[in-house]
Amino acid sequence: MKRDKNKNRKLRNNNRFSTSKITGVVTPNTIVNLLDKKPQQRYSVNQIAKYFKVSGSLPKKELKIVLESLAAQGSILQFSTKYYQSAKNIVHITGTVDHVNPNFGYIISESLENDVWVSTRNLKGAIHGDEVEFVVYESEKKGRDEAEVKRVLYRKNTQMVGRIELSTRYAFFVPNNRKIYTDIFVSKADTMEAAHADRVIVEVTDWAVNNGNPEGKVIKVLGASGNNDAEIHAIMFEYGLPFEFPEDVEAAADRIPEVIPKEEIAKRRDLRSVTTFTIDPENAKDFDDALSIQKLENGNWEIGIHIADVTHYVRPKTKIEEEAYQRATSVYLVDRVVPMLPEKLSNKLCSLRPHEDKLCFSAIFELNEEAHIVQKWFGRTTIHSDHRFTYEQAQEVIESKEGNYAEELELLNTLAYKLKNDRYNNGAISFESVEFYFQLDEDGTPLGMQPKERKDAHKLIEEFMLMANREVATFVYKNRKKESDEPKTMVYRTHDLPDQERLESFAFFAKRLGYNVSTNRESLAKSLNKLNVEVEGKPEQNILESQAIRVMAKAKYTTEPIGHYGLGFAHYTHFTSPIRRYPDMMAHRLLQHYLEGNGSVERAPYEEKCKHSSEMEKRAADAERASIKYKQVEFMQKFLNEEMEGFVSGTTEWGMFVELKETKCEGMIRLAAIPGDYYYFDEENMQIVGRKTGVTYMLGDDVKVKVFATNLDKRTIDLALVL
Repeated sequence: MKRDKNKNRKLRNNNRFSTSKITGVVTPNTIVNLLDKKPQQRYSVNQIAKYFKVSGSLPKKELKIVLESLAAQGSILQFSTKYYQSAKNIVHITGTVDHVNPNFGYIISESLENDVWVSTRNLKGAIHGDEVEFVVYESEKKGRDEAEVKRVLYRKNTQMVGRIELSTRYAFFVPNNRKIYTDIFVSKADTMEAAHADRVIVEVTDWAVNNGNPEGKVIKVLGASGNNDAEIHAIMFEYGLPFEFPEDVEAAADRIPEVIPKEEIAKRRDLRSVTTFTIDPENAKDFDDALSIQKLENGNWEIGIHIADVTHYVRPKTKIEEEAYQRATSVYLVDRVVPMLPEKLSNKLCSLRPHEDKLCFSAIFELNEEAHIVQKWFGRTTIHSDHRFTYEQAQEVIESKEGNYAEELELLNTLAYKLKNDRYNNGAISFESVEFYFQLDEDGTPLGMQPKERKDAHKLIEEFMLMANREVATFVYKNRKKESDEPKTMVYRTHDLPDQERLESFAFFAKRLGYNVSTNRESLAKSLNKLNVEVEGKPEQNILESQAIRVMAKAKYTTEPIGHYGLGFAHYTHFTSPIRRYPDMMAHRLLQHYLEGNGSVERAPYEEKCKHSSEMEKRAADAERASIKYKQVEFMQKFLNEEMEGFVSGTTEWGMFVELKETKCEGMIRLAAIPGDYYYFDEENMQIVGRKTGVTYMLGDDVKVKVFATNLDKRTIDLALVL
């Protein structure tokens, strides 16, 4: 372990300052005064010694001890152990550490326009995610602003998950988090008898300073590295996902009655006699939406979109509500679901199971033959699902025109096509990227990968859910006495305009592959939809579609009604999945509040909840990607040293990513490992270029590679280029 064993001794030596061999004119006050005369200038020990005419190795050592003591007290500033500066007029700023690699990172602060570069040695023991107090100074050598941490204000990661490495006398813990580059020392007595290379959770007991190793103890052994449950639990802990519900939350759910009181049914619109069914994935248990259909006397159709009335069961200021808010979303890992609500609610009380009366919040529309809305109604209902379809079963009925509710499904499918065409005509963008899922054995070992096919049955459900979400948002937005009034507070799902610079880069890239994409944001939707048709079934389809998605802004939750650019909707919310998304619960409550004739609620608390929900959504997506990446690496172990076909899916300054055509897994070819030339990253053209030969590799290029290595700990696949 690296330790600053001399720190206390140096501070004690400062107490002997008056008897040192330094000339009598040198005192702590005279040093501070010297530095304060020019507060922007930094001085080396030699410069200070020269000023005070201090010579000789021992006096200089004692001068350095005094300087370090003054720095420790905050009387002066110390940089890189070599330079000192006045603390006068220095502003201490707070920010968060983003430790991008072992040598340096950035500190992100709301007080500054740009992130500030910081060397690892100047982090002073802070690690990725920590909130710190720091100062900014101009680097003399590099001519740029740099940061130095003065103290850590908040430790984000006091507990970490990773691998334990045992030696004869001690152990080291290696964190899973790839942005934490410091191993943690663990005494043999604090390992909980974990075996070498086990996945464990460690709690830090002593944070190191001056870049030494922190100390910690094992608080939970997850199991052997490579064991499916141990690895997935490690990913869950890494992303802060709970392993189980607190006992008081489970107990509160168990106390909820299962029988619906007659007086509750009497308060609602009773739709139990109307033909109703659900269409969901085969392995689904939480059916949170159902469709009903009936023909009206005027020849139009009444279509009901019925959503589980979760907020009837989950009341504000309850344990279940608090837990649902904290989780904010269900998380779908590669082999399991981490639900937002306890099972009794998600799979039983709220799930719209067939042949059971259920409480719903419904959006009911009268549609004509062109799928135009004639009338709409929103409110609480009671339904009774007549049938449960899987997507595959519904698709078979649609294609064969035979089976249960064949006429109803055919009509719904026809209306869905018209709704989709209207969306595209009004500016929606078609994103149809192919997703894959793993086939796992009973131990969680990946056996293969299959594409998730999106057929008419999937799109049918999607169109009616989109319509319900749009119309609920529009209803609340327009729910005011006059247009000049401020819109009432609502939770919106928004999607901003694409970044112009990214759009132009994508258009340039598409042009090199032979496709034209408009850089005018007004005509972009039409241009991208045309591109999607042109590339369908071609080798470059995946790379173009994935790059197009990256051009787009990230969708988020907010109370600001700025619309949804990708869908082409002026107003949009999430209303249709309250079993698995907290924002849908907020939308339900707000809609009911306004249906009862109440005025707008305070915006700020809802905006804060929207921000939290967006953050939790990102965390869930990151965890899902991590679980998929782990299974990809595990799956690719069986292809070691095999040659495979792929295409360049990404380029960076350190290498190029290649997606393998057969397995759809992605690996990296490091630039330094490409033989025959020195290759560099041409950022402007997003390509890799050989300095001598001029050979280039750009996004979409076909390449032949060999699977060189796999690393389950880092979740990486290393590839070698086959020339």
